[in-house]
Amino acid sequence: MGDLLGFVLSGLVSGALYALLATGLVLSYSASGLFNFAHGATAYLCALAFYELHSGFGWPAVPTALLLVCVVAPGLGWGLDRLMFRKLAKVGETAQIVATIGLLVALPAAGLWAVELLERAGAPVLPAENQFGLPGVGPSPAVSWQPLDGVGVDSDQLITWIATALVAAGLWVLMRHTRLGLRLRAAVDNRALTELRGISADRLSSIAWMLSSGLAGLAGVLATPLLGLSAHDYTLFLFVSATAAVLGRFASVPLAFLGGLGLGVLQNLVAGYASFAEGITGFRTAVPFLILFAGLVVLVRRRRRAAGTAAADPPPAEYLAGKGWGRRWGAWLVAGVLLGTAFYTVTTPFWSGILTQGLAIGLVFMSFTVVTGLGAMVSLAQATFVTGAALVAGLLMSHGWPFVAAAAVGTAAAALLGAVAALPALRLGGRSLALATLALAFLADQVLFQLGWLRNGDTGWEIPRPVAGPVDLGDDRAMGLALVLLSGALVALLTRLRGSRWGRAMLAVRSAPEAAAASGVSVVRTKLLLFTVSAGLAGFGGVLYASYNTRITATDFTAMTGLVWLAVVVAAGVRRPQFAVVAGLVFAVVPHLMATYVTESAHLPVILFGLAGLALANDPDGYCAALPSRRAARRAAKRGAAAWGTVSGPGPGLVPGPVAGSVPGSVAGSVPVPAPGLAPGPARVPQPAAEPRPPNGAGAAGSAGGLGDGPGGGPGGGPGGSPGPGALELSGVHAGYGGAPVLRGVDLVVRGGEVLVLLGPNGAGKSTLCRVAAGLLRPAGGLVRVRGADATRDTAVTRARRGVRLAPEGRGIFAGLSIEENLALQLAETEDRDAVYARFPALAARRTVAAGSLSGGEQQLLALAPLLQRPPAVLVADEPSLGLAPLVVEEVFRLLTELRDQGTALVLVEEKAAEVLGIADTVAYLAQGGIAWSGPRSEVDRDRLAEAYLGTGVRR
Repeated sequence: MGDLLGFVLSGLVSGALYALLATGLVLSYSASGLFNFAHGATAYLCALAFYELHSGFGWPAVPTALLLVCVVAPGLGWGLDRLMFRKLAKVGETAQIVATIGLLVALPAAGLWAVELLERAGAPVLPAENQFGLPGVGPSPAVSWQPLDGVGVDSDQLITWIATALVAAGLWVLMRHTRLGLRLRAAVDNRALTELRGISADRLSSIAWMLSSGLAGLAGVLATPLLGLSAHDYTLFLFVSATAAVLGRFASVPLAFLGGLGLGVLQNLVAGYASFAEGITGFRTAVPFLILFAGLVVLVRRRRRAAGTAAADPPPAEYLAGKGWGRRWGAWLVAGVLLGTAFYTVTTPFWSGILTQGLAIGLVFMSFTVVTGLGAMVSLAQATFVTGAALVAGLLMSHGWPFVAAAAVGTAAAALLGAVAALPALRLGGRSLALATLALAFLADQVLFQLGWLRNGDTGWEIPRPVAGPVDLGDDRAMGLALVLLSGALVALLTRLRGSRWGRAMLAVRSAPEAAAASGVSVVRTKLLLFTVSAGLAGFGGVLYASYNTRITATDFTAMTGLVWLAVVVAAGVRRPQFAVVAGLVFAVVPHLMATYVTESAHLPVILFGLAGLALANDPDGYCAALPSRRAARRAAKRGAAAWGTVSGPGPGLVPGPVAGSVPGSVAGSVPVPAPGLAPGPARVPQPAAEPRPPNGAGAAGSAGGLGDGPGGGPGGGPGGSPGPGALELSGVHAGYGGAPVLRGVDLVVRGGEVLVLLGPNGAGKSTLCRVAAGLLRPAGGLVRVRGADATRDTAVTRARRGVRLAPEGRGIFAGLSIEENLALQLAETEDRDAVYARFPALAARRTVAAGSLSGGEQQLLALAPLLQRPPAVLVADEPSLGLAPLVVEEVFRLLTELRDQGTALVLVEEKAAEVLGIADTVAYLAQGGIAWSGPRSEVDRDRLAEAYLGTGVRR
């Protein structure tokens, strides 16, 4: 019993640290969508700073710990969020993973380099790398107690438990009983909707990153006595903590916290009682990675996309598409010839060896081009394939096998390992796949490569360079030239693979697996092929790289080495194999250049390689592709700008022109000619324009004038009213996506107390217009005014604070929050919420129920209830009746009419034209991105409008 309790208590120490790190991971991921692989590096930096300030400079332990945890670590999180993470949230998942892995590599090296510089400056720093048995926050040496026979507790453990308990309580109070916590949970539930409610998701993201970094800093300081100062151990600690984050599904802070505690206890119990594993070398240390791998495969839901949607990480534009062979490959051919010639002309033996090494590692880097560049899957096990192939080849050569046969079997062994690594790829994607492959890499390091017959102790295996007749690759120059030729051949083969049937299948699976499967492409077989080819290529390159070094040991290329490789090759450009060759040369040459001309410190090159990942926030395709990609983007932008100016006319029978009512840019006294069949009544003389049309192309063909006549004939809904500024005005608005125009010179005015119904077929641009009105999409041209003030450049948050609210298509609620919490986000005062409950008893009876469990009608009522209590200036509702029963639709339209009566300007986008016309004051028809017709409801010919809506039977 004493042994069991001892295992549990000691497991709770490591479990507490896991819980702190896992909680920080979930906070930052939930708020920003980024999984921070550098989380453990933050903990290491704080541990390093605590050790140097406390033990070196003599600062008192507790104030130093508080400074680091409460100031330095949150400041680091805030700075990284502003400089890097916000931009990364807008790029593909591959760039996100690699950039944070780059930080994981760079931050510990930066800390150690800073210690070196301080030491040279004469500061009282202490040796920092791989120090163990260090003092913690408590007494040094630690005070021990023995409350039960065989059960010991020391002061460092007690402090860890107390600090973790206080943090857990503080987080619970923050998240459940403060307005900030409510907003953080809302951002986790639906970031976009949070901004539509006027709450800055970026600010919440910064707060989440500060909290996350503070928790990492606390874990680092508390772990100093346990882990010492080993960056490798802190990284391993992070990946074990990721298992707890998986248990919380990257969303639940309580589950992640409890999962961390349970993981620490389970790890200790397995280590203490798993006697069956005593004969398996490394099994005890590999237990956390077994749990991580199993948790990812079992608990993480498979990533799914709807068929036909775009890839989350789309391939780059082919800026050389359509160019001749010489234009595409001429420069690379010249570079290869010059490099091959240089080996026998200008390079010294030293630099010949360095360039040869770079070409050899470039072969390994090409494997990333296959799995990540072509397949959009991040594999962190490439170093495992290199080590496995080289060890097998060395083993066979030691038994007299020739180089070619041994290399072939080693390559096959790596390909087999790749097929095993592909198993989680069949279920997982993105960060989950990256973590799963890393878990397999750690398992190989801890178990597979510890097998004596495979590793041959610490000496490893000798792998002599190959000799083929008169060609002896023992000379660096000969081997370098051979690798130039081999690299060129592999680049050509991989380029051909991309354009082949298999390559097209891989791109299809990358973009939309369901659509690919529906087209007859085997998703399972394609992913298996990707991993197998990639692993075999990595293994082949690994054998040649080991041959260059003439020896391989089991520790030459650890899983952590693979992280550095990934950062280097993706920063250069992972989508094209020739960039992998450049990355290999850079990886070999830069450290020697730095040592010769800058500093002899081994840390600076690592920092530079790691920080290269930061560039991915601006250039997701890498620095090699940055310049030509930007040139291609500028050319595309020019073509897009030309497209904005080309406005298509409306469909047949829909004649653009001045519209009755207050029309920006119409001429006083002019007589409009309504569209035949759509305005059967007599022509009406418009009122004078509210203001002149802005000189930005607002009068292009196909964009009729604005809207604004209320019932009774006068603008704004009052008889004989004067125009005045509208609550929402769009003047000559052009907008679209990625250079493709959708809205073409739209003019629109809606005033307080008016319901404007926007009709049109699918694809006409209705939802795009809603996004422009809400500030979710900035127009490419034209003006947006809110209550007379220019709001064109507003963000969604600013637009919401001006009083413009968007009720998005579907339900504008936070499904994971309760009814009470949904209301509290918009109605801070208790009496306002009580008024809502008094009006809607069905909501009052279920106020603690999650909003996502309500019926569709109840959800829509919940979305509208706060607006009825605090009416906005403008409400833009996109399909408010979507999926609702007829009786509920009537209730929703009645509530919208009530909002109109309270002075709110309403823009309603609806497919149910017949129902919504019953509450309309003004009707506008959107066709091909322009307002084709608009006017009072009384002038709508329903039969002809239905024909135009369906695109049938309409003639001029």
